[in-house]
Amino acid sequence: MILLDTSLIIWLVHGESKAGPGAVELIGSHHPVHYSSVSHLEMQIKHISGKLRVPADLVERLDEVGLRQLPFVAEHADAMRAFPELDGHDPFDRALVAQSAAEGLLFLTADRRLLALDRSFIVDATR
Repeated sequence: MILLDTSLIIWLVHGESKAGPGAVELIGSHHPVHYSSVSHLEMQIKHISGKLRVPADLVERLDEVGLRQLPFVAEHADAMRAFPELDGHDPFDRALVAQSAAEGLLFLTADRRLLALDRSFIVDATR
């Protein structure tokens, strides 16, 4: 099972194909593929501030392409403690990494700082 980073969801919503062939194959072969309620929150905040266009029917679109929503719960917040190297980094990213770790999911991202953590469950989406 996989959790997508917010950037991959944005690529999907805007029809951009920046994911590498390995990432596409990984998504196609690992079901279910999840998106986090944290990503939804992040995108809505960016939409409200004018930094990102988000369709009003975002959840329905994600459902239509077969993504499953993964709610962020207290255990995921507790898991954030396991990543002190992300102090001062984007709190949304830290929450997503912790959520993936807590759930035992592969985390697909293009974020170089997250990839540099060198954790086996964090996978480069550009390859």
